[in-house]
Amino acid sequence: MSQTPSDIMPSQSQYKRVLLKLSGEALMGKLDYGIDIEMVERICSEIKRVRDMGVQVSVVVGAGNIFRGVAGVAAGIDRTSADYMGMLATVMNSLALQNSLEEMDVETRVLSAFPISTVCEPYIRRRAIRHLEKNRVVICAAGTGNPYFTTDTAAALRAAEIGCDCLLKGTQVNGVYSADPKKDPNAVKYDTLSYMDVLKNDLKVMDASAISLARENNIPIVVFSLHEEGEFARVMQGQGQFTKICQE
Repeated sequence: MSQTPSDIMPSQSQYKRVLLKLSGEALMGKLDYGIDIEMVERICSEIKRVRDMGVQVSVVVGAGNIFRGVAGVAAGIDRTSADYMGMLATVMNSLALQNSLEEMDVETRVLSAFPISTVCEPYIRRRAIRHLEKNRVVICAAGTGNPYFTTDTAAALRAAEIGCDCLLKGTQVNGVYSADPKKDPNAVKYDTLSYMDVLKNDLKVMDASAISLARENNIPIVVFSLHEEGEFARVMQGQGQFTKICQE
């Protein structure tokens, strides 16, 4: 019998410090574009539940709900400019998450890879770690601060820098499949994979540079669904539905 969120005990988490990677599309909810406040609140309630278990939580969010750099290039925008526009959009998403978390009485700090001192702090590794030690949720915005790098790579980089035990990828499905399970009824779900399995088979989990960075720093990647209530907390206990990517 699966546990309900109220059954989850604070002492049961397998990890002490984690980084949650969210896609920008996760914030759209039922909308075609932008930020669905109800969806943001639901995601933040999941983050709060894990924070209340005693886990130090950091977050990296994408910007696909507002502006995607690759799409900007296709529309004729210079790649560097398009990527900076995407980074700015991640700051907008990060501020939305911060607002929702603080309405739930969760202390939160947004740290940007490039300085926007009016609205958030600059990303400084020691500062991020100190905020986590004070049980604040840390949202790392603006990707790596450099064009040509995705927010997946930014997530792996930040997870390595601040010493996370695990990098979690919240997605639309409950793990990694051999094919798109929404299109192929015969798609097989993997319980575990090695980093090399993902790279060799070109499985669309995260981009190759993110997988390689996690592999080099021996940071396990856990892929799970954000759409199941309480699933983030269950994954922290090693329960629920997910795929774990780690060393062979």
